Amino acid sequence: MTERLTSQQFTDLGLDDWRVVRSGAQANFHCGSYADAGRFAADVAALCDEHDHHANLDVRYPDLVHVTTTSHDAGGLTPRDERLARAVSDLAATRGHRGDPRPSTSLEVAIDALDIPAVLPFWQAVLAYAPEGTPDGPADDSIVDPRGVGPALWFQQMTEPRPQRNRVHLDVVVPHDEAEGRVAAALAAGGRLVSDDRARAFWVLADVEGNEACVCTWQDRD
Repeated sequence: MTERLTSQQFTDLGLDDWRVVRSGAQANFHCGSYADAGRFAADVAALCDEHDHHANLDVRYPDLVHVTTTSHDAGGLTPRDERLARAVSDLAATRGHRGDPRPSTSLEVAIDALDIPAVLPFWQAVLAYAPEGTPDGPADDSIVDPRGVGPALWFQQMTEPRPQRNRVHLDVVVPHDEAEGRVAAALAAGGRLVSDDRARAFWVLADVEGNEACVCTWQDRD
C-alpha cells in the first residue's frame, strides 16, 4: 500500500511554490519568456522520467509553466510527489524562475442527481471520462478526464426533484470525426436525444433526469 500524505502534511513540508488543489499539488513558474518556458517544461519532463513519476505540464503565453503532480495509484499525494515537487522547485530556483502558487485553480462541475448510478454513466460516456481514483478504489460519485485536461465532475445526492427545468448544461466540443461516436456512446449509456436539428453543429442530449449536454463540432455552422 502506497503511503499517502494528507493535504495538511504536504502543506507542512514547506514547499512554498506548491499548493494542494483537490487530490494533487500545483505550482506555477514564470520563466521570463515563452521560449524559456518551453525549455523549462522540457527539463521538468526529463526530471519526471528520472523520478519515474510524471506530472502534468501546461505551457501558457507569455512565460508560464503550470505543473500538477499526484499519485494516481494512491488517489492523492504521496512521498513521490514531495520528491518531484522539491526537484522541480530546485530546478526553477537554479534558473531564476519565479514561483506564483496562489492562482492555482481546479474547475469542478457539480451535477445534482436523485439517482447517481443512473445518470453518471451518461456523463462518463459523453465526456469520455473515467471514475476518479480514491484510496479505496474508483469513486462512485465523481469522474475525471483521464488525460488531465477537462474539469472533474461530481454528483451531489438530491432528496427531492426540482420542479423547474435545469438551467445549466455543458457544451462538449469535440473533433468532427469524434462527435457521432460520442453521441452514440452517450445514448447507449442511458441518455436520450433531445434534438439533432442543428447536427452536425451540435446534438442536444440529456441524462435520465434531464440534465443536458450538447456535443458540438465546427461543422455546419453559419
